[in-house]
Amino acid sequence: MTTIDAMDYEFRTARPEDTPAMEALDGSFTTRTIFHVAVTEDGFALQETPVDPPLHKAFPAEDSDADDGPAAEEDPNSRTFVAVGPDGCLAAFAAVSYAPWNRRLAIEDIEVAPAHRSQGLGRALMAHAADFARERGAGHIWLEVTNINAPAIHAYRRMGFTFCGLDTTLYDGTPSSGERALYMSMPCP
Repeated sequence: MTTIDAMDYEFRTARPEDTPAMEALDGSFTTRTIFHVAVTEDGFALQETPVDPPLHKAFPAEDSDADDGPAAEEDPNSRTFVAVGPDGCLAAFAAVSYAPWNRRLAIEDIEVAPAHRSQGLGRALMAHAADFARERGAGHIWLEVTNINAPAIHAYRRMGFTFCGLDTTLYDGTPSSGERALYMSMPCP
């Protein structure tokens, strides 16, 4: 069996022709644990809790605007990076934006297709995001993740992100109602 790792992929800035493949990418996940959020008088506490049977989540398709995606990348403070596999197919992407007022680079979306996970693509895309953050003068990198996406939370923590906030209402009225938005950040490396 041939082992493929991030070194076997092409990393580049997304092109307009990448949009259909990015929209079709399977960003779903399966997890055996979730992070239960307990809101306290002085903040919040997280407890990783097993779930049985394992939880599978597929994210609903997002409404797209004509101003979104790589075609709209005239914005000097936004970038989308892609990883293209040895077969020429798009395997992962990360969309980021920089806010000069607080020197924050936000990871707007990051997805790795299931067949390409555990090969370092998320970490490599985050490295490209960090390079862009440094170019812009960012002080920190920030992201939002649902409390049920334990695989992503573990990956972000391995990359150096720590919890910095909570929103208990962000997903109300959406298909993700009942989930909690966790915010994570790290100093710009």
